[in-house]
Amino acid sequence: MLYVMYGIDGPDGARIRVEERETHFDYLKQNEGIMVLGGATLADSDDGRTGSVLIINVPNRAAADAFAANEPFNVAGLFKQVFVTRMRRGQWFPDHAPATAEGE
Repeated sequence: MLYVMYGIDGPDGARIRVEERETHFDYLKQNEGIMVLGGATLADSDDGRTGSVLIINVPNRAAADAFAANEPFNVAGLFKQVFVTRMRRGQWFPDHAPATAEGE
């Protein structure tokens, strides 16, 4: 079952992102077996981070909630709001994704 974790950065987000970056990436690596897609959301005017979206494939809501509760950015207080919601995989066009993380 697919779940989306969407976190909206709080006012101290930039600092927390720097401090917890490696721990966050280690957590994602430890959970790579359930990761579908993840990345930061960006401001329209620049590359400033505004939040995070992580899509995971887990058996149930409890597993999704546990993943979100233990996600290092969330634990460190990066997010002022976090939403975890179940989703249905509809259209799937991975070949349309950009070649780079910067969207190129």
